[in-house]
Amino acid sequence: MSHDTESEPVSSTASPASVPVPAPPAAPEHARPSAYRRTVNAVDERLGIQAIRYPVPAHANTIAYSLGGLTAFALLILIVTGIVLAQFYDPNPAAANESVRNIVENVYLGRWVRGVHFWASEAMYVLAILHLLRIYFTGTIGAMFTGTVLKWDQEGFEALSHNLELGRLLGALGFWFTTGFSEHVPILLRLYVAHVSIIPSLILALLVLHALLIKYHKISPHPKNPTEGGEPAEPFTHHLRRIAALGLVLLGGLGVVAVIFPPGVGPTPVEGIEVTRPPWLYWWMFTLENWLGLSGILWGAATLFALLVAVPFIDRNPRRYWRQRPIAVSIGVLVVLALIVLTVLEAVTTPGQHLTEM
Repeated sequence: MSHDTESEPVSSTASPASVPVPAPPAAPEHARPSAYRRTVNAVDERLGIQAIRYPVPAHANTIAYSLGGLTAFALLILIVTGIVLAQFYDPNPAAANESVRNIVENVYLGRWVRGVHFWASEAMYVLAILHLLRIYFTGTIGAMFTGTVLKWDQEGFEALSHNLELGRLLGALGFWFTTGFSEHVPILLRLYVAHVSIIPSLILALLVLHALLIKYHKISPHPKNPTEGGEPAEPFTHHLRRIAALGLVLLGGLGVVAVIFPPGVGPTPVEGIEVTRPPWLYWWMFTLENWLGLSGILWGAATLFALLVAVPFIDRNPRRYWRQRPIAVSIGVLVVLALIVLTVLEAVTTPGQHLTEM
């Protein structure tokens, strides 16, 4: 008996179980981080370096808002060149001046390193002033003094004599500037220690505090855009790169200036005379000295310091654009003009004799 072998029609729609499921794509293999990246990650894991990648507004990358960073870069130059100079400087009063002369004449690149150190201190002072003015109109002296004395020439000797006199005027408050504070250690040696360790430590501590306050309060908005609306932001590390680039330009400029205008070395000091002017940044105070005597230096410095401390507490105007802060700007302009006039007067007049004991 025959059987019908005609096959049944196959449905065009197969059951899901009969359809092969494609295998999922293989996960891409990640390349192993480089040794540099692994090192950075390991350090960041322990120190949290990535925390400095906080956003900063675009206007912070302008020259005006980079003056604080350039001041810090100038401090770095001072530290590096100062370490080099310290290897050859003798803080003994009998040999100090000669050791400076030896650095200039006999040490390889000594004249240039000293010149960079000298001009970096000038640049740091100017940059700090400009940074302060920028902050004021939009809402380092001790180190230079000790550096002047360390030369132990006539200018340095007279600068020290002034401060010894001021120490006497201050009474108990000026005990550190008296020769009796440590009778067995020359005051020049104590000033050397202050110059290379105490003052730099204080500056670095203030610098760290300043950086922490910037991170906490953030960089102030541009006066014309107080809400920072529409302004792009970048990581703070990009800001540091720009400051580093500007700092290298600063270093190159200081190197050229040090070659063209190397600082001189005066002769061994002579007691009983007062014939030199102090560094230019002190000229405004010495005009007050000519008018009021040695106490004029104290009153002038104390008044300026008190004004700077009082400004944040007196000027509570939330506006930052200078045209919207007439009172604060007017006071600032008057103070700057007064300092300029006092400085010019010292430059065009004959220094007076004020020291009683030298």
